[in-house]
Amino acid sequence: MLCDLDNVIRFYDMAPVAELERAVGLAVGTTARAAYAPEVDLPLLLGRITTREWVDSIASALSDRVPPARARELGQAFADAPFRADDVVVELLRRVRGHMPLVLVTNATLELERDLVSMGLADLADDVVSSARVGVAKPDPAIYEIAAERAGTAAHRCLFVDDRLENIEAAVALGMSGVHYRTPADLREVLHFLPGA
Repeated sequence: MLCDLDNVIRFYDMAPVAELERAVGLAVGTTARAAYAPEVDLPLLLGRITTREWVDSIASALSDRVPPARARELGQAFADAPFRADDVVVELLRRVRGHMPLVLVTNATLELERDLVSMGLADLADDVVSSARVGVAKPDPAIYEIAAERAGTAAHRCLFVDDRLENIEAAVALGMSGVHYRTPADLREVLHFLPGA
C-alpha cells in the first residue's frame, strides 16, 4: 500500500491563521491560497528552499494586502500551524503493515522526518517517499515509480491512497489501484480483509 500523509494521516489546525486573517481584514483562506500557489509552494516541496524562505515567499505574496509585519506574521503562523495524526487511520495502517509493505508517498518539506517523530510515527511505514528528498512531487509519475520500487513490487500490485483526485488519477494511469480518501470509512472499505477493520 502506498499512502499519502496530509489530509489522510496528518491534519492541520488552521484556526490560529484564520483568527489572524480576520484580525487584519483578510478573507479566511487568503494565506493558504498564497502559500499553496505553485510558484510559492513547489520549490519547498522539491527541497529547493527552506521553510524560512517559504515564509518569506508567503509574506511577499501577501504584502500588497497587509503591512509587511502582518504579512510575515501570517506566513509564520501558516508554517507553524499545529498538526495531529488521526489515530483511527494510524491504527488501520499499522494493521496493513502486518499484511503488506506500507510506503508513505507525500509532497512534503525537508522537515518531514522531524514531524513524523513528533507525532510518534517514525516507525509507521516500511519506507517514506518525500518529494523534498527525491526531487519530484505528486502527480509526477516518477514519484509513484520510486514508491513502488521501495515497496518491492510492480505498480499494478500497488494500492494508492490520497485525498486529491489528480494524484490518484496519476497513480491509476500507471496501473495502480486508487482510493479517494475522505474519511476512515474509505480505508475500511478496501481493507475489509484485515481483522477488526
